[in-house]
Amino acid sequence: MTLTFNSDKYKELLAQYQPKLIRNEEENEKALTVVEELMHRNNRSPEEDELYELLIILIEKFEQEYYSPGKTSQPDSILRFLIEQRDIKESDLVSIFGSQEIVSKVLNGQQEMSKAQAQALGEFFRVDCGLFI
Repeated sequence: MTLTFNSDKYKELLAQYQPKLIRNEEENEKALTVVEELMHRNNRSPEEDELYELLIILIEKFEQEYYSPGKTSQPDSILRFLIEQRDIKESDLVSIFGSQEIVSKVLNGQQEMSKAQAQALGEFFRVDCGLFI
């Protein structure tokens, strides 16, 4: 038996989960929670499959822009990526930046890091300090 897509059921799912562009880590975590829930659900409906695929596309877009280090990445996004990947706390970086306030400003792109801070981060993470300049 082939299951058919029911637009009304899909509208209900969309109203329930309200998927949208992901712009921060909190929204990403919420979307990941829904994806995980759907991933482990037995006998997903065609409507749930559609929502699942949509959320994966939104998550991938966000993570590619937010976490992927590369030539287009900014030093703050590279730093966030390394913090996430290595399970480091922001407070672990206070000794490099001097205060929690400066750590927060750098991570939010509100303040550039100095060359000395970039070098210290390179040593801390054991990566080329050029990633942060």
